[in-house]
Amino acid sequence: MILIRTTGLFFGLMLLAACVTINIYFPEAQAEEAAKEIVDDILGKQIPGKDKGASVRAVSAPLIAERLLDLLIPSAHAAQPDFNIDTPEIRKLRARMKQRHQSLKAYFNNGSVGFTANALISIRDASAVPLQGRSKLQRLVQDENKDRNALYRAMAEANGHPEWEPKVRATLARVWIDSADKGWWYQRSSGAWARR
Repeated sequence: MILIRTTGLFFGLMLLAACVTINIYFPEAQAEEAAKEIVDDILGKQIPGKDKGASVRAVSAPLIAERLLDLLIPSAHAAQPDFNIDTPEIRKLRARMKQRHQSLKAYFNNGSVGFTANALISIRDASAVPLQGRSKLQRLVQDENKDRNALYRAMAEANGHPEWEPKVRATLARVWIDSADKGWWYQRSSGAWARR
C-alpha cells in the first residue's frame, strides 16, 4: 500500500514537473520606457542618458516563492519583447513624424490641435487657424494619424504579437499626453478636452 502511494505520488510529481507554462505577457514598464524615448525623439525633446548604475532588486517572499516554484515546475519563457526595436519601417515612420512635428508644433501651441485619448491627434479648434490654412492642417493631421496607426501596428508586429496593438496604443496615448508641453491640449477618456 505504501509502495502504491509512493509510486502514485512520484508519478504525480513527475507529471506536475513536466507541465510547462509559457509566460506571454504585455511588458507594461518596458513599453512605457520605450514609448517615452520614441515620443521625446519625435517631439524633439532631450532624451536623458540612462542610469548606468547597478540595479538592486529587493528580495521578497513572493520572489523567493516564485524561484522555488520555478525549481519544481520549470517555466518556458517566451522571447523577451523589445519595444526599442528598430526596423526600417519603424525608423521611416518615426523620421516622418519627427519632421512633420516641426509643422504641427505651431498648431499645438495655438490650441488648434490636441492629443486624443486613443493616441492620435485631432483638430480641436479650427477657428484658431486662418481659413486658407485649414486644408493644410487637415492634411497634416491625416498624415500624422496614418503614420501613428502604422507605428503602433509595426511595434506590435515587430514583437511577434499583433494582438498587442491596443495595449501599445494605450501606452503611447498616456506618454504623448504626459510629454505634451505646458499649454497643449489633450483629450480625456471621457472625450472632454483639457489643457496641460
